Amino acid sequence: MKLQKLSLLTLIHISSLLLLVLADSTQPPFSCDTSDPRTKSYPFCKTTLPINQRVQDLISRLTLDEKISQLVNSAPPIPRLGIPGYEWWSEALHGVAFLASVSQGIRFNGTIQSATSFPQVILTAASFDAHLWFRIVYDYIQAVGIEARGIYNAGQARGMTFWAPNINIYRDPRWGRGQETPGEDPLVTGKYAVSFVRGIQGDSFEGGMLGEHLQVSACCKHFTAYDLDNWKGVNRFVFNAKVSLQDLADTYQPPFQSCIQQGKASGIMCAYNRVNGVPNCADYNLLSKTARGQWGFNGYITSDCDAVSIMHEKQGYAKIPEDAVADVLKAGMDVNCGNYLKNYTKSAFKKRKLPISEIDRALHNLFSVRMRLGLFNGNPTKQPFGNIGSDQVCSQEHQNLALEAARNGIVLLKNTDSLLPLSKTKTTSLAVIGPNANSAKTLVGNYAGPPCKSITPLQALQSYAKDTRYHPGCSAVNCSSALTDQAVKIAKGADHVVLVMGLDQTQEREDHDRVDLVLPAKQQNLISSIARAAKNPVILVLLSGGPVDITFAKYDQHIGSILWAGYPGEAGGLALAEIIFGDHNPGGRLPVTWYPQSFIKVPMTDMRMRPEPSSGYPGRTYRFYQGPKVFEFGYGLSYSKYSYEFLPVTQNKVYLNHQSCNKMVENSNPVRYMPVSEIAKELCDKRKFPVKVGVQNHGEMAGTHPVLLFVRQAKVGNGRPMKQLVGFHSVNLNAGERVEVEFELSPCEHLSRANEDGLMVIEEGPHFLSIGDKESEITVFI
Repeated sequence: MKLQKLSLLTLIHISSLLLLVLADSTQPPFSCDTSDPRTKSYPFCKTTLPINQRVQDLISRLTLDEKISQLVNSAPPIPRLGIPGYEWWSEALHGVAFLASVSQGIRFNGTIQSATSFPQVILTAASFDAHLWFRIVYDYIQAVGIEARGIYNAGQARGMTFWAPNINIYRDPRWGRGQETPGEDPLVTGKYAVSFVRGIQGDSFEGGMLGEHLQVSACCKHFTAYDLDNWKGVNRFVFNAKVSLQDLADTYQPPFQSCIQQGKASGIMCAYNRVNGVPNCADYNLLSKTARGQWGFNGYITSDCDAVSIMHEKQGYAKIPEDAVADVLKAGMDVNCGNYLKNYTKSAFKKRKLPISEIDRALHNLFSVRMRLGLFNGNPTKQPFGNIGSDQVCSQEHQNLALEAARNGIVLLKNTDSLLPLSKTKTTSLAVIGPNANSAKTLVGNYAGPPCKSITPLQALQSYAKDTRYHPGCSAVNCSSALTDQAVKIAKGADHVVLVMGLDQTQEREDHDRVDLVLPAKQQNLISSIARAAKNPVILVLLSGGPVDITFAKYDQHIGSILWAGYPGEAGGLALAEIIFGDHNPGGRLPVTWYPQSFIKVPMTDMRMRPEPSSGYPGRTYRFYQGPKVFEFGYGLSYSKYSYEFLPVTQNKVYLNHQSCNKMVENSNPVRYMPVSEIAKELCDKRKFPVKVGVQNHGEMAGTHPVLLFVRQAKVGNGRPMKQLVGFHSVNLNAGERVEVEFELSPCEHLSRANEDGLMVIEEGPHFLSIGDKESEITVFI
């Protein structure tokens, strides 16, 4: 199977290269050249007409073979109509990226040879700052989107459709791709998706600025319930995720609904796996009924790469290739990453398995997006976004934002006796040890392009302590050959020791899930040996996407401070040094639960979120997990102490007028509840209420502090979350400063939960809002 997959990807690569040689390297490809007499009279080139009408005209001019040719990611040109080739597959997970082995949507072989590399998504999420997230892809004028347009305008791109963000829930700590996501919470993930999509597509933070026009196109993936790659012989291509309606409703689907309805994403990618027996890309209920019908999705749907072929070749869901092609197009998919639709759509049509109307429907969605990008409006460099030049790629403003994002995401996990920050004047010598200490590659994580510049932790720390001694400690992150004696000798001679350890892409990545949650054994031994030998308690820095069981370090008195830095991007080394020496006050908080090693007894294939005490199944994520934790979701220390207080509310009772509803239910507890779908939208909006919280910085340093608001019900069990995040806001506070933060809560959205039938319901009775150790009661009456 692996050889077969690589062979197909190689073919995609070769076909993309052949298309590239047809294009002028300094001129972006476009249709409807005003100087081309062939296209002047075509209605599809008339920008005064509605896009729907233009697309219909274009499709009507295509032959069957031309239509089919456009259903794959590397769409060839149609010279007789003046339509150049188009590459649907480009990457921009945390900066414009380049995957040399597969996608040729973006190239870095011209005047532009790098792009700003922001922190990996999991670390950016740790800032709990939606405005920062937006500026990372917006930066006043949309950083990643601007760099993407700049590369396109320079003639180094074949497409403007980027297959990001990854908004799958980080359900299991072993998942190799968890680093690409905003974490385990549906609200956080949904808000990140909205910020990303609006920013990269060129919209305003509030939305609605650009209408149907797109700066570039975002694609929310992987739809849906995809969070296993390759674990103990079970791979994503054949995995059948058995998911309850309840878990779909309140965990797996909400981020995609937010991405579509609030973010207005122009793309979705359907996932490899099956959900309850049906491949995602062949699920009409998922793609057409839910995404397009219920959520109003207006864009294109792509398969993940080879997802159509595996339906026949690996899953056995489709008996013959033509069945697979017919299934996905009838379900609502539009473009195939791979060549299956190119190879078998015509035979599926001839065998009457597929009507021409489904091909035309898919083409309508595809060409609509290309027109929204302005690629049928003449020369793109003479349109809005056409003035974005190569000088805006790797701009100083974007590099500064990458540093800000790394600073605000890094999480302080331990700081015994205020070991950090180190004194700049009293620290005369420093030992920097570890396989990640001088690795620029580790900093950027996966799906990364060549960074503008990189400063490793070692290089950044050397600027603070002139007498800095370095040793890698191990030849690689797995520490198969730890050089403990040499590292210990260097550590003994320094005032302070910084250990930069953790994981890298050899330990966690796409197609590679972990089987353990601990550090490699020799790495752990190295840390403990150095900590015992050092003059003072050591500082442990962990680079990793996923959580690690570092219980040994948490309770080791020789380890004074622990920092988790994710994969912090090109500026991550500098951000770490600034935090260690007190030029920045850390404020990040964990976006995932850190589980103990014992959690590996839970099969990764079990998709259930809720616990089952009778069988010992502990549940998953902070909302449902009943078991020991190394660190809680939302945990994070600072060099300052913060206090909270709930301010008096105008009302602490919420009345939902049941006279306006058709259904009010008593369950066996008995607890009365009401389906949200039975409550009029006007009533939901009318019952919104403000919650004000006072926050004060009691420290001696200014700091950026995320404020997390949770809600819990008085009664737990029966599928209810133990608590649920309903709001978060990041505030900047000077030493001693106090501010008031206001959250707006909607009972229908924030006080509801999913029942076993997948319906969102509101239960009568007390609900408790909490921030830190403070609580405030809200009572619901129905």
